[in-house]
Amino acid sequence: MKLEVLSEIPAEPSPKTPVLFVHGAYHGAWCWNEFFLPYFAQNGYPSYAVSLQGHGSSQTDKRLNALRISDFVKDVTQVAGDMPIPPILIGHSMGGLVVQKYLENNSAPSAVLMASLPVGGIFRSAIRMAKNHPSAFFKSVLTMDLHHFIGSTRLARESFFSEDMDPKDVDKYFSQLQNESFPAFLDMLILNLPHPRKINTPLLVLGAENDSVFSPKEAEKTAKAYDAQIRIMENMAHDMMLERDWRKVADHILDWLKDNGL
Repeated sequence: MKLEVLSEIPAEPSPKTPVLFVHGAYHGAWCWNEFFLPYFAQNGYPSYAVSLQGHGSSQTDKRLNALRISDFVKDVTQVAGDMPIPPILIGHSMGGLVVQKYLENNSAPSAVLMASLPVGGIFRSAIRMAKNHPSAFFKSVLTMDLHHFIGSTRLARESFFSEDMDPKDVDKYFSQLQNESFPAFLDMLILNLPHPRKINTPLLVLGAENDSVFSPKEAEKTAKAYDAQIRIMENMAHDMMLERDWRKVADHILDWLKDNGL
């Protein structure tokens, strides 16, 4: 299956381990392309971002609303398997779950979970959505159409971006968001949650102080489950890779990789 893979390669040959970025729900590889891909390449890391099947320009032999988390894990397995050595994995939100499920059966030098789906799933997040936006929540559930969750710039900003983000940037990113798979939502809710005991890969967990999707407390529980280092990034919303202070997030990851000899 042909998958969209965006890449940035260091200007000079580098011995550093490649990095594979995995996006979250409603997104595609594009969300890494503006800042993170070129910045990691500038720091010597061959950098790649995959659009999971049914997202971005990636192909799929299924309808979007038939795709499961296991399908997305196969995508990461395919792209990682095409690399000369196993890559460092960085997963955001739903992509964090995909990375965790991948690591249950595959090895990697290290991995970073950014504003990741917590080990307990999205139950608490769904409750918050139902409480704060009951109309959008019940439309999504009754029609099995998750676009209602992010169907306006107001909802998208509340879910993903800081209040002080430039409205022009919100509009730009909102225009690239897409619908998401309802079966994948059910996997994230209860059907295919992580099994931390199966994973031995060194992990860094990054939470966002102002994340309205997954709270800092949920990030802390995920870090505890893996006995992993955690950092809650101040004044950040869910889409840390697109925030005004994205460089602080990237630099923290780079420092952690260097501290771990990567």
